[in-house]
Amino acid sequence: MDAPSVALYNQLKAAQPFFLLAGPNVIESEEHILKMAKHIKAITTKLGVPLVFKSSFDKANRTSSKSFRGPGLEQGLKILEKVKAAYDLPVVTDVHESCQCEAVGRVADIIQIPAFLCRQTDLLVAAAKTGKIINIKKGQFCAPSVMANSAEKIRLAGNQNVMVCERGTMFGYNDLIVDPRNFELLREANCPVVADVTHALQQPAGKKLDGGGVASGGLRELIPCIARTAVAVGVDGIFMEVHDDPLNSPCDGPTQWVTSPVETFSTMVGDDMLTYSYCCAHCFVAIVQFGGAVGRIDCDRCK
Repeated sequence: MDAPSVALYNQLKAAQPFFLLAGPNVIESEEHILKMAKHIKAITTKLGVPLVFKSSFDKANRTSSKSFRGPGLEQGLKILEKVKAAYDLPVVTDVHESCQCEAVGRVADIIQIPAFLCRQTDLLVAAAKTGKIINIKKGQFCAPSVMANSAEKIRLAGNQNVMVCERGTMFGYNDLIVDPRNFELLREANCPVVADVTHALQQPAGKKLDGGGVASGGLRELIPCIARTAVAVGVDGIFMEVHDDPLNSPCDGPTQWVTSPVETFSTMVGDDMLTYSYCCAHCFVAIVQFGGAVGRIDCDRCK
C-alpha cells in the first residue's frame, strides 16, 4: 500500500467540515493552471479547508469530436507535476483507459474514475493497483447502491483508499437532477462520500451550437443551492470545478464556477431573508462552513 496515499486518505476522512477537490475542468495551458492553483490554494489555506487541486489532461468523452480535449497524457502530467512542486498540493485527475493508470499513478495523488466508466472492472482494478486514492464518480444512469460494488472492486484489488462521488442522475434526455437521498445512500459503499456540485448541474447535449451540433449546457447559478444541500446532509468532500473566465473556457464553461465577480444569493433563515455576497467559490465555501452565521465572507480579491 502506498504510504503517502494512506496518510492523505486519513487526512481527508478527518477533514472538518469537509475537504475540497477544485480546479479548472481541463488543462488549458501551464500558465493558466499555475495561476489557478496559486489563487485557490491562497483562499483555502486562509479558510482552513484541505484542498486537492483538480484538472484533466484529456477529456475523452466530449460531446463532439471537434471539441477541445486538453494537452494529452504526457504534457498534462508534466504540468500537474509543476503544480505539486510549486504549491505543495496533492492533485486529482481522471483516467479513461487502463493503460493510463500506471503513468497517472506516478503523479496524481487521487485517480478519478469518470461517471460513464464507474462499472468498468478492468479500469477500476488497474487504477486500484497504483495504490493511489480512487475517487469513483457515480454514473448518471446508476442507482447509488451500485457504487458499493464499484468500491468493492477497488478493495478486492488490494486498495482500501476509495471514495465515491455523487454527480447527478439523468432526468430525461438533456437534464440531470440531484437526489439528496443519494448523499446518505452512498454511505453503503463504506467510504467517504463526495458531492460534485458542478457536473451535477450539467444539461448534457442540451446546448445547440450556431454552426450545427450540440454541446453540454448547465445551470451555474444553482451551484450554491446544491453545495449547501450537500454540506447540510453531511458529505465528506466537495468537488467543484472553477475558472477565472468560464464563459471562454473550452470545456464545461456553463458549469464551472467563476472565481472573479462578486456574486450574491439569498436564503431564508427562520422568518428572515439573509443575503450573502462572495467573490468566488471559496468565499462561498466559507459561508457554508460557518452555517450562515455571518453576512459576508470573502477573499483578498474582493476586500
